[in-house]
Amino acid sequence: MINKRSWAIFLICPLILAFTHIPSYKIARLKYNGGGDWYGNRTALTNLIAFANTNLHTNIHAQEAIAEAGSSTLFQYPFVYMTGHGNVIFSDAEARNLRKYLLAGGFLHIEDNYGLDQYIRPQMKKVFPELDFVELPTTHPIYHQKFDFPAGLPKIHEHDGKRPQGFALISNGRVVCYYTYEADLGNGWEDAGTYPGDSEATRLKALKMGSNLLQFVFSQ
Repeated sequence: MINKRSWAIFLICPLILAFTHIPSYKIARLKYNGGGDWYGNRTALTNLIAFANTNLHTNIHAQEAIAEAGSSTLFQYPFVYMTGHGNVIFSDAEARNLRKYLLAGGFLHIEDNYGLDQYIRPQMKKVFPELDFVELPTTHPIYHQKFDFPAGLPKIHEHDGKRPQGFALISNGRVVCYYTYEADLGNGWEDAGTYPGDSEATRLKALKMGSNLLQFVFSQ
């Protein structure tokens, strides 16, 4: 858990939070209503955390937390991950809470684990009715952190033969939400061998891109 003092440090000086030896803090998975499998890709975050702590020298707690969309505990985590295949419903109160969290300095990564797209877009419109998802260009800094992805978001797991796309909601010049579509980064973060058709080289690409995302969030 990140305390109020550490949260203030995160808002004021994110580089200090990310790259110095401060007490361990947590990142969280978003629990939502609607029936979708918010708990999917069960080993994804723990593996990404371990990879980032080793390669970026971050100090993220080894185990993920769970944060409900409408809960005040959401504000304890600087980075929140959301995934699933099915339906998502944010109540009006949950949408207001997510908006407040994101405008206060929080960050949401949404990963379409296949089938989420038709549900998440209208729900995020409830959170930010004034904003639209925009596709980030391959030159965006999110693809050029510790690891360089000159072609942009990598394709990790195949579904429909579509190209991977990384979309963002941008408020006052800051990326508050990053939405990965047709990439399936979370599959690549899972334990080796979970998806036998995905090579270890592909899994490594996913972990590197996830680390870029964390580094970007803690330095933007």
